[in-house]
Amino acid sequence: MAEWTDGEMWGHPRFAGAFARPARFFEVTSSWAMNSRAVNSRPQRIWRHLASFGFLAVAAQAFLGGQPALAQGVVKAKHGDWELRCETPPGAQSEQCALLQSVAAEDKPNINLVVIVLKTADGKSRLLRVIAPLGVLLPSGLGLKIDATDVGRAGFVRCLPTGCVAEVVMDEKLIDQMKTGKNATFIIFQTPEEGIGIPLALNGFKQGFESLP
Repeated sequence: MAEWTDGEMWGHPRFAGAFARPARFFEVTSSWAMNSRAVNSRPQRIWRHLASFGFLAVAAQAFLGGQPALAQGVVKAKHGDWELRCETPPGAQSEQCALLQSVAAEDKPNINLVVIVLKTADGKSRLLRVIAPLGVLLPSGLGLKIDATDVGRAGFVRCLPTGCVAEVVMDEKLIDQMKTGKNATFIIFQTPEEGIGIPLALNGFKQGFESLP
């Protein structure tokens, strides 16, 4: 993966102002951007599903707030840098599981992300959900780079007390990129000009993804 810094990549004239014009947000021709729009078009159904996944909110609070994790959600397995966590929500007939990793910016350890992969309730789709800290610039969205490939940008769908959430329905291209890639970098913005790259190791993602029940 080519080394880059916020100044080198996001300060480059090619990217100048790109995040300052939210009206152009979905002009990126990538599944990341298009699937983010699909999620935004039906937020209520997806959020009803995610609301039942109680331990994810607890995990986000623990990681983003620096608090000890509560006893909700059991770590069933570890795959490289990823954890497979499961719980049975009240009224559910079976347990629900998610693949989860928390990361921090290398030069700003107080800026954390929680990255979660899980199935939709019908089991037909996979969601990539990223919880960013409060204070991010919402119109700028969330950027994603896998190794040397710019995947695109996704919009934030809402903010919770624990952070702001961006999520997409994962298509086969994005799944394959994450299975075969070595590193992902999520980019959040606190100002239109300042992008903060947060690295995420993809070690173990393939095995963890395939283990999702």
